[in-house]
Amino acid sequence: MEHPVVVVGAGPQGLAAAAHLLERGLEPLVLEKGEGPAAAVAEWAHVRLFSAWPELVDTAAARLLAPTGWVAPASGYPTGGEWMSEYLAPLAAALGERVRYGARVTGVARKGRDLVVDAGRAEQPFVVHVALADGTEQRIEARAVIDASGTWGTPSPAGADGLPALGEAAAVEANLVTHRIPDIDAATAADRHTVVVGNGHSALTAIVALAGIAEAHPETTVTWVLRRGGIGDTFGGGDADALPARGALGLRAKAAVDAGRIRVVTGFRTAAIETTPAGAVVTAEDGRALDPADHVIVLTGFRPDLSILSELRLDLDPRLQAPSRIAAEVDPNLHSCGTVRATGAADLAQPEPDLYIVGAKSYGRAPTFLALTGYEQVRSVVAAIAGDSAAAARIELTLPETGVCGGAGLFDGDESGAGGCCAPAGPVPVGVPAGARPQFIQLGATPAAAQSC
Repeated sequence: MEHPVVVVGAGPQGLAAAAHLLERGLEPLVLEKGEGPAAAVAEWAHVRLFSAWPELVDTAAARLLAPTGWVAPASGYPTGGEWMSEYLAPLAAALGERVRYGARVTGVARKGRDLVVDAGRAEQPFVVHVALADGTEQRIEARAVIDASGTWGTPSPAGADGLPALGEAAAVEANLVTHRIPDIDAATAADRHTVVVGNGHSALTAIVALAGIAEAHPETTVTWVLRRGGIGDTFGGGDADALPARGALGLRAKAAVDAGRIRVVTGFRTAAIETTPAGAVVTAEDGRALDPADHVIVLTGFRPDLSILSELRLDLDPRLQAPSRIAAEVDPNLHSCGTVRATGAADLAQPEPDLYIVGAKSYGRAPTFLALTGYEQVRSVVAAIAGDSAAAARIELTLPETGVCGGAGLFDGDESGAGGCCAPAGPVPVGVPAGARPQFIQLGATPAAAQSC
């Protein structure tokens, strides 16, 4: 009996990969550590996506579902929960026993070969070590491995040096710090002080939710902490973003800041989070400290867990921990005008033949991943595994432009010119002077003139 193709993770990309494998006449085996499909999505079920339904359904998955009477939603922006119930759960059900739950992959290797051994390596099947929910362990042989395990389980910490801030773990234990977008409502945030650390779309989502509560409950205080020295392109592409909901999110956050419902502090690189009777006190490397917070929401991105691949040969960028061939495309330090190109099997292939890292994990620490990107990745990767080199090389996707240029901008100092050639120029922020207490920024309501490209 021929070995299956093992897919690690039953998230959107993992399930799509299984659908493509079936279409190619290959047997998939999807291993999911959670108790149901898309376990990570279930943890942010309350969050609304900025991709519309047509951008959230894989084509092979739709073909697999069609005989069941399933009809793809035609429009709208679902929440994570709606994405699960209306698409991901039916897809997992259609795959049936090819998806195993409570099966945590603990390692992947070549049969009888550790990382060092060259002889006969490529001729050996993969061996996937699995810990099952009942405490037993298994070894599963595979002809190829598609790692779609994502990055949700390894959020980046608040510490500006990439390590947890002093006291961060204790603050988590005290329920003062979270590393996910919480289900924010008046019962948990009204008339309290919330600190948000981070400047990506997750942070914008939290800021917009908190701003609504602050508008209804004026005693609510929200502090938005940015590591960068100025506002730069924090609000995204606005009207220039080809994903309208994503652009609108940034515009809503900007409006909340302009209205004074959000206080922004820049150049604040977190060093410590102290648990005190009054709440969590967040302190910067330069000694500045924020007022005690009832809740600190750390949304500084995610990073890949590469431990399960430690006995395989990888070619990863040393900074982003993404496949080297796509690192320059997704590097937030270098991101240029326009968009990130679609990536396929040739970009994702590793020195270990028939091993592919796909989905959010393929972007390493970069924050710009879209579901559409992952669906194109798995289409190409499965074609390569099936031996269809022409289909694997073909690009069948054009990604929407972000409307943002210039990447991270100037990490230190004034970023008033960091808006880039495809985005409206950002407002000129007031600098943050050194001192024992933070100085908050009130952005003016008058928009700067847009730059042309």
